[in-house]
Amino acid sequence: MSRISPKPLKDYPWYLRLLFRYQEKKYGKALEPTLLWGRHPKLLKLFFSFSRFFQRKKSLLDPVLKARIMLRASEIDQCSFCIDMNAFALQQKTKIDASEKEKCALEYAEAMTDTTQQVSDELFARLKEHFSEDEIVELTALIAFQNMSSKFNSALGIEAYGFCKKINT
Repeated sequence: MSRISPKPLKDYPWYLRLLFRYQEKKYGKALEPTLLWGRHPKLLKLFFSFSRFFQRKKSLLDPVLKARIMLRASEIDQCSFCIDMNAFALQQKTKIDASEKEKCALEYAEAMTDTTQQVSDELFARLKEHFSEDEIVELTALIAFQNMSSKFNSALGIEAYGFCKKINT
């Protein structure tokens, strides 16, 4: 159970209650991160804006790469909800072996996420061998977004929901 309780549903704006009903139909219940972000509807709107941006079809980054990056950042941040959700997303886009490009991006995600490391010039030079500067900006934003999400959920004690179990049943 998280460290902060969601508000009673009646205390959320009507449009968020519609979103929660949609989540109940899709996932069996309203998702706790949405309920907590929803305590401040403008923050939830910003969060969803970022999320939609990274999920767009015209992204500069491959969907499998994005899923791997988000999962790796979640693992480093130890956010059980994010690990669960991002592992589920990766399962849906599964590709067995990571390419050299993906390995470099994962190393970059690790360096950005692990606060005991820094992104070295050598790593950044290797990144530029595989990605355009625009792609690097989007990749950096994706990693930063996932870190924000993971740290939010982890700090509030939001637990895994069981997305990965659902796909295998």
